[in-house]
Amino acid sequence: MKVSRLTLILAALIVAAVVAGIMLGESLFDASQWAQAFSDPASGPGVVLWQVRAPRVVTALMVGAALGLAGAVMQGLLRNPLADPGVLGVSAVASLGAATAIVLGAAAMPGVVEVSALAGAGLAGGLLILFSARVRSPEALILFGVAVSSFAGAATALIFNLSPSPIATAEVMSWLLGSVQNRSWIDVAWVTPAVLVSGILAALAAPGLRMLSLGEETARTSGLPMVRLRLLALLAAALAAGAAVAVAGVIGFVGLAAPHLVRSAVRGDPARLLAPSALAGGLMLVTADLLARLIPTDQELKLGVLTALVGAPLFALIAWRAAREWRL
Repeated sequence: MKVSRLTLILAALIVAAVVAGIMLGESLFDASQWAQAFSDPASGPGVVLWQVRAPRVVTALMVGAALGLAGAVMQGLLRNPLADPGVLGVSAVASLGAATAIVLGAAAMPGVVEVSALAGAGLAGGLLILFSARVRSPEALILFGVAVSSFAGAATALIFNLSPSPIATAEVMSWLLGSVQNRSWIDVAWVTPAVLVSGILAALAAPGLRMLSLGEETARTSGLPMVRLRLLALLAAALAAGAAVAVAGVIGFVGLAAPHLVRSAVRGDPARLLAPSALAGGLMLVTADLLARLIPTDQELKLGVLTALVGAPLFALIAWRAAREWRL
């Protein structure tokens, strides 16, 4: 399948999912309420549609796109189909930054939690860039990322342990479970520029990702500025993952699964994989959020919980298929 055709199919599915996400919900409108929502956005039905559902759906779309893009970049950079945005510790350190801000009582100030999460992602990205400048082995980078992720996870657990308030602890837990509930157009404004910048950085790094798929030796002799391209890839992945965590908390498996859904259509080319992965990630999260709202439960399922329930079996399936290929 050509990439242009794949992009059009994914775009059409996204439009359908976004329309469904805006139209469907717990509140069922009759014909007069639908007419009122479209004719008077300030009315009750209009507020539900355009100030509650619409920003939530767009936030899910942009967060999913960020995670899908970050996953594609990580898998290309590390030449590992099981890599995702959390493998290098960016998501864990961003979560640590957000959790610290919440426990310190800064959540009441608009934007502080988001900035703290982005600062955490920037710190993790900076550490990875410094490490990759000295050690070029993808295996060593993965091990360093695992160490960073483990330390950030332990620090977050320490915050839980030392939290002075059960309310703050509950807020941190809610954040770590991941959700786009009660998001506004301000949240859309937070994540959208980060996704666009990440997309530009990833596009600039694409030639390096394609060359890395041919092997480290080939990449070194290609004449491409591989150090700069690796730097751009790390920046793209860190910014995208950090922005996603800053707005929606920790949402797993989207970055892992989205590239795999479209990989065969681009014949495994890591450069051509970037845009379809972002679109697939956005489609996945909009659909998952719609399911989270429509599943009849007493309390709405957290988005991170739902993606983990679906993503964990998918992860096992990918690992099983990879094991079969290795045996062959």
